[in-house]
Amino acid sequence: MVVWPRKFGWSGAAGKQVIVWRKCRPSFWQLSLSGCLYLRKFFEMNNLVAELQWRGLVHNIMPGTEEQLLKESTTAYIGFDPTSDSLHIGSLVPIILLVHLKNFGHKPIALVGGATGMIGDPSGKSDERNLLDETTLERNVAGIKAVLSRFLDFNATDANAPILVNNYDWMKEFSFISFARDVGKRISVNYMMAKESVKKRIQAEGDGMSFTEFTYQLIQGYDFYHLHKTHNCMLQMGGSDQWGNITTGTELVRRMNVENQPDAKAFAMTCPLITKADGSKFGKSEGGNIWLTADKTSVYKFYQFWLNTADDDAEKYIKIFTFLDQTTVTALIDEHKQAPHLRILQKRLAEEVTAFVHGKTELQNAIAASEALFGNSTDALKTLDAQTFLEVFEGVPQKELPRELFENGVEIIRLLAEHTGFLASNSEARRALTENSIAINREKVGLDKVVTTSDFLTDGLLLLQRGKKNYFVVRVRS
Repeated sequence: MVVWPRKFGWSGAAGKQVIVWRKCRPSFWQLSLSGCLYLRKFFEMNNLVAELQWRGLVHNIMPGTEEQLLKESTTAYIGFDPTSDSLHIGSLVPIILLVHLKNFGHKPIALVGGATGMIGDPSGKSDERNLLDETTLERNVAGIKAVLSRFLDFNATDANAPILVNNYDWMKEFSFISFARDVGKRISVNYMMAKESVKKRIQAEGDGMSFTEFTYQLIQGYDFYHLHKTHNCMLQMGGSDQWGNITTGTELVRRMNVENQPDAKAFAMTCPLITKADGSKFGKSEGGNIWLTADKTSVYKFYQFWLNTADDDAEKYIKIFTFLDQTTVTALIDEHKQAPHLRILQKRLAEEVTAFVHGKTELQNAIAASEALFGNSTDALKTLDAQTFLEVFEGVPQKELPRELFENGVEIIRLLAEHTGFLASNSEARRALTENSIAINREKVGLDKVVTTSDFLTDGLLLLQRGKKNYFVVRVRS
């Protein structure tokens, strides 16, 4: 006898293959073994929460959230405040959460906080943010929309196609009086004061919290209500520092629907804030934030950031920042532990994240750039454009020389000493050449070498090298 439980909302031919009930005795029903195994596999493949849990992406979750996501395709949103005209890798986790939502058949909404960005989220902050002027805010909103559009197709037309919204579009219609009357009365000050983000600021030394920042959670809460009303959005996700703001939203959905939709439901789920194993802040290098746009952080530097990850962090990050399945990740971790010096885990992590953020072509360029720095081949250098070349050899001494100097050829000794100052004197240059320790563009040269325009790399560049680690870049001026 085949029975299909309608309460789960499953239907179709697949259902008839999943559950086969056998009557073993008059009062007991039992799944067949094959049915049990198939059902287990079905749940594992379709349980978004279980997927996020093994990846370490679940911190807090409101009761009923997992059941809702298993029951039906659910609309969920994550907000991004426009504090800059780009996003850094700290925002990569919420972006990945939105992609997971889409991949599991749910409908993701990315919200850009054109309104909330005017105020600034106090969560996790010890000081009040500087308020942005309208021009800066508009530029930042446009920049963030452009970044998000690289990961989610907002022009798609399928049932769970992603949606991009800006909360300024509905918040601009509110007067202060109407917002205070229609929204503010739904949430008590006591409730808002109890939030951890508020308590920390009020109890800390300094100026405390302005009324402007205090209203932030109420405005964010209204965003949830608005999306619930207009898009049937039932779940908000975000970082663990957002739990207070998000739960205010769930409460506002419930209280503002008391009259017309008393059984309205809203759910919340947060992910942990990502940290490094040594306790230092994730997402920064010596030069500052690691951004998701190449104009702020070059693809080469982005790739190198992940490649230089510590072993413990790489084991954690490959679960969080890639879409590799559990079996593949486990195998990679085991392989890495067998030969940590090969940095198998870091290489795969760097490849996956760079391809996801910048595309496969840019990934190959970043790999070529790495080979140019750490390899011994001239071929890798020749593939680099001038910008990437200079990024790879950032910090290396440089000298600009006229092109005419090379048209008739310049002796290597004079180039090393007189023209560039790479080596202190002609005698030192001669000695280094005799020792066979000088290379141009990775190729060893001798005393008789005459350097001409035919030796130039892309855009008139030359790489001089003594030994393994001493470099000098010559830039040829047209």
